[in-house]
Amino acid sequence: MRSLILSVVAAAAFVFAGSAAQAERLTEKPLVDSNWVEANLDNPSLVVVDIRSMTKEGSPYDAGHIPRSVYAPYGKFGWRAKVDNVVGMLPPVDVISARIGALGIDNDKQVVVVPAGQNSSDFGAATRVYWTFKVLGHDAVTILDGGQRAWLAAGKAVSKDAVVPTKVAFNANFRPELLASADDVAKAQANGVALIDARPESQFKGDAKSGVVARNGAIPGAKNISQSKFYSDQDGAFVASDTIAQLVGDAGVSSDAKEITYCNTGHWASVAWFGLSEVMGNKSTAMYDGSLTEWAADPSREMVIPE
Repeated sequence: MRSLILSVVAAAAFVFAGSAAQAERLTEKPLVDSNWVEANLDNPSLVVVDIRSMTKEGSPYDAGHIPRSVYAPYGKFGWRAKVDNVVGMLPPVDVISARIGALGIDNDKQVVVVPAGQNSSDFGAATRVYWTFKVLGHDAVTILDGGQRAWLAAGKAVSKDAVVPTKVAFNANFRPELLASADDVAKAQANGVALIDARPESQFKGDAKSGVVARNGAIPGAKNISQSKFYSDQDGAFVASDTIAQLVGDAGVSSDAKEITYCNTGHWASVAWFGLSEVMGNKSTAMYDGSLTEWAADPSREMVIPE
């Protein structure tokens, strides 16, 4: 069934890719700082996307946001969808493309994603949205390192003026190589592909599990690099490339190995994917979108309790 879904997604992507053209990138970096964002706010090619989630106090966007930014809260906007009873998946290409276009983002725009930046799991919202743009073929995307937390710490101006974007056409050019399927994962060891489990060690070892995952344990052969190690909660910043290389080495994985990251739902896995692919530079890294929510639901798929 998963293979069928991927085929449908790829076919839809082909339809939408017809006139897709890459934007002139304002930066090649996966992460930018507050000074860079401030210096480029007047550039008409720039779209700053505030993805901070709603809180019990209400909308953080309404309370104050980066001037000229548009609001697309991670949990409410529709960045993810339930597909074949698996939560948190990439929505159909036509659906997510229309949503992106509704933000005023076409193929000529440079996107900056802004999370709250409070911790690694929160920053995972940004890496997941970043991965979404990449898998849709849009390279002109970057993340404000440290998110809104860093913006405020730098003493930058905030606005309470809501931006109502003008709807435009966003044409996807789907990249299947960034999206691993359950079949890819099942064949990983035989094909020499490293599996990176981005969950906390307690979940990896089977001492705990997410409520959306059916069974304890890990996928056979996986190595554990917790997503929390990729982001400094204290500093409010993503770790450096050499730190990630050390994490990979400590896990017993080659820094240039073919890799697939996974977690419970494809959220934490995006943090690891971003660190490995975009910061460290290993472009042979894919993410298993269904992750253990999909994998563990099928009793025929093996899971182990690592020693």
